[in-house]
Amino acid sequence: MNPSADKIFSSPEQIRVIQEKKLCELMAYLQAHSPYYQKVFKEHRVRAQEIRRKEDLLKLPTTDKEDLQAHNDAFLCVPRSRIIEYTSTSGTLGTPVTIALTENDLKRLALNEWGSFTCAGCTPADTFQLMLTLDRQFMAGMAYYAGIRMLGASLIRVGPGVPSLQWETIFRLKPTVLVGVPSFIVKLIQYAQDHGIDPGASSVRKAICIGENIRQTDFSLNRLGKKITESWNLELFSTYASTEMQTAFTECEARNGGHLQPELLIVELLSEDNRPVAKGEPGEVTITTLGVEGMPLLRYKTGDLCIAMEETCSCGRETLRLSPVIGRKKQMIKFKGTTLFAPALFDLLSGMEDISDFVAEVYSNEIGTDEVLLHLFPTRYSEESDHRIRAYLQAKLRVTPQIHYVDATELQRLQFPDSGRKAIKFIDKRNSVLG
Repeated sequence: MNPSADKIFSSPEQIRVIQEKKLCELMAYLQAHSPYYQKVFKEHRVRAQEIRRKEDLLKLPTTDKEDLQAHNDAFLCVPRSRIIEYTSTSGTLGTPVTIALTENDLKRLALNEWGSFTCAGCTPADTFQLMLTLDRQFMAGMAYYAGIRMLGASLIRVGPGVPSLQWETIFRLKPTVLVGVPSFIVKLIQYAQDHGIDPGASSVRKAICIGENIRQTDFSLNRLGKKITESWNLELFSTYASTEMQTAFTECEARNGGHLQPELLIVELLSEDNRPVAKGEPGEVTITTLGVEGMPLLRYKTGDLCIAMEETCSCGRETLRLSPVIGRKKQMIKFKGTTLFAPALFDLLSGMEDISDFVAEVYSNEIGTDEVLLHLFPTRYSEESDHRIRAYLQAKLRVTPQIHYVDATELQRLQFPDSGRKAIKFIDKRNSVLG
């Protein structure tokens, strides 16, 4: 796989040709090599060769996380001797799932991140500081590393956490781009303010934000994004990805949605009954991987709700774009007559000066309806701050969740159970399911 700038500005007609060719190749490959999909085709009396266009996918059932968890090994399409790397999902909403990759899958990952960084205006002249883990079976860290190498840029593997080390490295090695979780960038800013460091005097000009929303659905910055830019004049680029799709959607400099890389993925936005939603309507992001050898997926429902834009972007690309994630189907909360999605709740909490960090917990009460308990780590607790927090939540939500104040140790235990690699901000105890 060689990166080609020609693909970036393909026309809709060219994109369709590319995708349909790769879809036909995928269907033949699954029929020949996938125990799971062989069974699906047989049960639903589908002939693989009949699925030639995106519209034909409607003849097939969808696949979801529960299928991957229950039949993980049956998705494998190659002998184990061809597996180069085992990765896994973070397990944020359940048991982690293993995703096995071949040598070609690793090259595809690199191509994916080359496309993402190129979309965000990064060049070989940049130096990237990676503020995330490259261990613990974390696919994204490995993908960023490989993509930066394909781009021809320099990179610095600092890893997550330790603001003092991050700042020391920034001023010593002078990176131009940070790759990290935006809430950690906020902690970098707080550390800088506490220690007399001027972020604006650094070499960093851009941040590729992973794992958390920094924008609202109209593409304006949300509270988390504003917290960063109000104190540090950075260009922020939002990304959306998952281990299962092995692909990322990244904003261009227009910052008007994450661009699809059409040679790597087919995207459908589906309603509750698994039908395509109307233009401009939110739907569940459902993906079909293209060019994956180890564990390709067909109509895989991510659980994420987004809106798609198909008009030409001002950057010139004619690829489909996705809005920020509106919410996850499993993280929808019905609380005292009010519907809440976790991202909106997180945005609200992130914007409160009295709160340093948080975990939201949802559970069923004795009559079977949702209750919300917020575990809050206050910036500095007082009766006045408690009153401000409760009044603000009541004003914004129109309902008042339960509040439990925690210290740093308890928050760490809640966010990283079993020494997980990804901070958990949402715990779902409805039906005894840990989120």
